[in-house]
Amino acid sequence: MATVNRTGHLATVSDSRAFALMIPGMETRRDIYTISRLNSELRQVLEGSFPLLWVQGEISNLSAPRSGHLYFSLKDSHAQIRCALFRNKRNLLRFAPANGDEVLLRARVALYEPRGDCQLIVEHMEPAGVGSLRQAFEDLKAKLQAEGLFESERKLPLPAYPGNIGVISSPSGAAVRDILHVLRRRFPAAGVILYPAAVQGAAAPAELREALQLALTRKEVDVLIIGRGGGSEEDLAVFNDEALARAIAASTIPVISAVGHETDFTIADFVADRRAPTPSAAAELATPDGANLARHCAQLENRLRQSVRRELKGARTALQQLHGRLQRVSPQTRLYQQQQRLDEIQVRLARSIQLVLANRERALQHALERLRALHPQRELRDLKGRLEQLHRQLQRSMQRALQARRERLQSMLRALQVVSPLATLERGYSIVFRGEDADVVRNSTQVAVGDAVRIRLASGELTATVESVANEAGESPKRS
Repeated sequence: MATVNRTGHLATVSDSRAFALMIPGMETRRDIYTISRLNSELRQVLEGSFPLLWVQGEISNLSAPRSGHLYFSLKDSHAQIRCALFRNKRNLLRFAPANGDEVLLRARVALYEPRGDCQLIVEHMEPAGVGSLRQAFEDLKAKLQAEGLFESERKLPLPAYPGNIGVISSPSGAAVRDILHVLRRRFPAAGVILYPAAVQGAAAPAELREALQLALTRKEVDVLIIGRGGGSEEDLAVFNDEALARAIAASTIPVISAVGHETDFTIADFVADRRAPTPSAAAELATPDGANLARHCAQLENRLRQSVRRELKGARTALQQLHGRLQRVSPQTRLYQQQQRLDEIQVRLARSIQLVLANRERALQHALERLRALHPQRELRDLKGRLEQLHRQLQRSMQRALQARRERLQSMLRALQVVSPLATLERGYSIVFRGEDADVVRNSTQVAVGDAVRIRLASGELTATVESVANEAGESPKRS
């Protein structure tokens, strides 16, 4: 059991009775730790307080005893910590660590009790650069998967019996030799065409794309195998190129990806039509098993022989039956029977022809009557009469509409005449305008003596000068 004391430090006890309240007069006893017990409980606290961690640093003081374990220090510019990598985990490494290597660890925190040293127990180790490669791999994988390039619906089926198989790989690599060995053993009838390309280095993705494009242009193979043998994660990263992945996904020829070993996965594996764990397995996927084909052909041959025997036996039996019937009935009698049968058929045929001709004649007469009823001249006459009727209706409608519009216009003119200012002028009224700004004079205060005004009459205008002005009070306003 662990608790925190008043000073804030972690204290561990094995029995709750070890605690005693500091009460005056109450007896207390000391809980004395041995070093072993202290280190043991510290180890439990450390291992229970930290999950698996990712830690990055530089290897130093590397030691590799005969036990197969690795012991080293992991340091940065300010601190270091001891690390232990046991043999079972060391066997899974893809590289040989050395002093000065920058690495990324997946480890758990522990305490080495005999010395009381805090250390990391390493579960996984990789070069520090691999972490960025893996992140780029995961990002590209998620991107292409979101675009649907991994969907099984868009993948092409492999041909059952390919005539030619294309191999895109390094001509000097072990992958090509493994593929050829398997093809010679399984299906020697298939031809093999090699499209050489580098499978490692900065120029490799471009060469792989060019080889794939060459195969698509020449159209001489039924299936393509692209890949290489095993290698480090940096070596296999060539097949994580986005442009190469899109070229494989767009291929019109089925593509089998065979990169590295069974545990290796690349982007090319996901976009290819099939993924093989090794180049040898790719050759097996691309071809049928020749031995199985031979056995199948032998089975088909046996079945064909048995079927021919059954057919011959049945034909022989039928021939014997016909021969027996021929012996029971003479050919001349059979000929007479056939002649009589032919005469009966001829009479029935003549009757059928006459009946068909009569039916066709009645149908023809009926069609002629319908044609006469639907003659264009008759329909034209009907349409012409209908057109004349519609024309008369249109004229009447137009006249009624014009009359209604005329009456409405006259009514509106009368209404307009009532409110028209011209009608007011006709009754003897006039409109006075100021000479300068042409404003209508509505009040005597708008003009003064001597102002020029225009007077609008019902017919014509007058120009006048104001001689006197009187308002409602009889006063004359003065000019300002």
